[in-house]
Amino acid sequence: LQILGNVSEFQRVVNVLQEGVDFDIDVNASVFETNIRVVGGLLSAHLLSKKAGIEVEVGWPCSGPLLRMAEEAARKLLPAFQTPTGMPYGTVNLLHGVNPGETPVTCTAGIGTFIVEFATLSHLTGDPVFEDVARKALKALWKNRSDIGLVGNHIDVLTAKWVAQDAGIGAGVDSYFEYLVKGAILLQDKELMSMFLEYNKAIKNYTKFDDWYLWVQMYKGTVSMPVFQSLEAYWPGLQSLIGDVDNAMRTFLNYYTVWKQFGGLPEFYNIPQGYTVDKREGYPLRPELIESAMYLYRATRDPTLLELGRDAVESIEKISKVDCGFATIKDLRDHRLDNRMESFFLAETVKYLYLLFDPDNFIHNDGSVFDVVLTPYGECVLNAGGYIFNTEAHPIDPAALHCCRKRKEEQWEVEDLMREFYLLKKNKKFALKRAADHGEGESAKDPEDAPSEKSGETRNSKKSSHSLLSCPSQSFNSKLAVLGQVFLDNN
Repeated sequence: LQILGNVSEFQRVVNVLQEGVDFDIDVNASVFETNIRVVGGLLSAHLLSKKAGIEVEVGWPCSGPLLRMAEEAARKLLPAFQTPTGMPYGTVNLLHGVNPGETPVTCTAGIGTFIVEFATLSHLTGDPVFEDVARKALKALWKNRSDIGLVGNHIDVLTAKWVAQDAGIGAGVDSYFEYLVKGAILLQDKELMSMFLEYNKAIKNYTKFDDWYLWVQMYKGTVSMPVFQSLEAYWPGLQSLIGDVDNAMRTFLNYYTVWKQFGGLPEFYNIPQGYTVDKREGYPLRPELIESAMYLYRATRDPTLLELGRDAVESIEKISKVDCGFATIKDLRDHRLDNRMESFFLAETVKYLYLLFDPDNFIHNDGSVFDVVLTPYGECVLNAGGYIFNTEAHPIDPAALHCCRKRKEEQWEVEDLMREFYLLKKNKKFALKRAADHGEGESAKDPEDAPSEKSGETRNSKKSSHSLLSCPSQSFNSKLAVLGQVFLDNN
C-alpha cells in the first residue's frame, strides 16, 4: 500500500492490526509462511509507518506496536528450532509449540529462509536469539551439503539425513539461496556470501545446461528432472544482485520465451519437449519472472524487460481478470480459470510490476535523499534506499538495523552511568557531613570512615566486569551527556 502511495489505507490497516490480532490461539501454522508473511510484513510496515504519516512512539524505529507484534509472532516460532540439529520443524502450534507427532521432515527453503526477518528483529529489539537460531539453521544446511557441493530438497531435522535428494534452484530450495545473498547484503556478512558463491559454483557445474537449470541427484550430479519450474524464475534477479548480469539476462530470455509461448509461466515446463508437464499446466499469477525483470531493469535499463512487463499486464488483464479480482489460470493451454486468487498476486506480482514501471518510487532511492530521525540513542538515517525485499516482497530498510543494533548496550551504559552518578553524589554529601561533624583533622576519604564509598566502588567494578561495553564509563570529572542532557560535576 505504501509503495503504491495509498497512505490512508495503510493507516487504516495498521489500526485494524493493533486492535484485532492475537497470536495466542490453538492453531497449527507453517513456520516458513508465518515468518515471511506475518513477521516480514509487520517488520516492513513498522519501518514504513513514519513515512506513511503514522505518529510513531519515542524510540522508533527501535520500538513500536508493530515491532512488538512481529516479535510476539516470531517468539511463537522459536519452539520449532529446538531440535538436535538447529534446523526447524515445518509446523508449530501457536499455543502449545511443536505437536508430539509432528513430522521431522522439512524442505530446505523451510529451514534456510529466516535470516532476513530474524536478523532484522534481533537488531531492532536487541535480542540476539532470533538471529542466532536463523544462523544456526543456515549453517546446519551448509554442513550437510553433499561432497559435490549441492543440497537436496527435504531433510530430517532430527537426524540431518536427506529424504529427498533432488538438487536444483526451484521449489523446496529456492529461498534458501535467496536468503544467503540477501542476508549477506543486509548484514554485510562475508560468510553468508561466501557460502552462496560456493553453492553457485556447484549449481553451474552440475545443473546448468544452455542457460537452463535442471534438477540433478545431489550426490552424483546426474540429471533427475529436465524441467523448468516457474518458481525458478527468481534466479536471474538473484544473479543481478551479485553482479552476474550477463548470465542473468541469458537465463531470463529463456524464461521469457516460455511466457510468450503460453501467456504465462506453467508450473512445470519440460525443456527437451518444449511443452508443459502433465498436471502442472497452471499459472497462479506468480511474481518470480516479473521480480527478475524489475531487478534486471534497474541494473541494465534494457527495454526488453519493459516489454515483459507490458506482456504480463496485458496477459493478466485479458486472461485472469474477473468481477471479484484476478483468478488463477488453471491451464495455460486453453486459459481455463480456477476460482481462487493467491495472496502473493497482490503482495508480490502487482508490486514488482508497479516498481518496474515507476522509476521514481522511493524504493529505488539511490541514497541522494534520506531522512534523519532523532531517537533517544542519537541521530538515525533512514529511507536512503538499498531496501532488501524478503521472499514475500516486504521491503526492509537496512539502515534501521544500524540505528538500533547497539541499543541495548547503550541502554545498559546509561543505566550504569546514572547509577554511578547518583551513588557518587550521595557519597559526596556523606563525606561533607562527616567532615563538618569531626572537623578538618579527619579525612572523609579514610577507608574506615567511608565504607559506603568503598562498597560502592566495589559494586560498580563488579557490575562493569559483566558489561557489554567496549570501553569503560567516562570519569565524572568530565561532562556527561545522558539522552541529550548535559551534566557537569562542578555543582
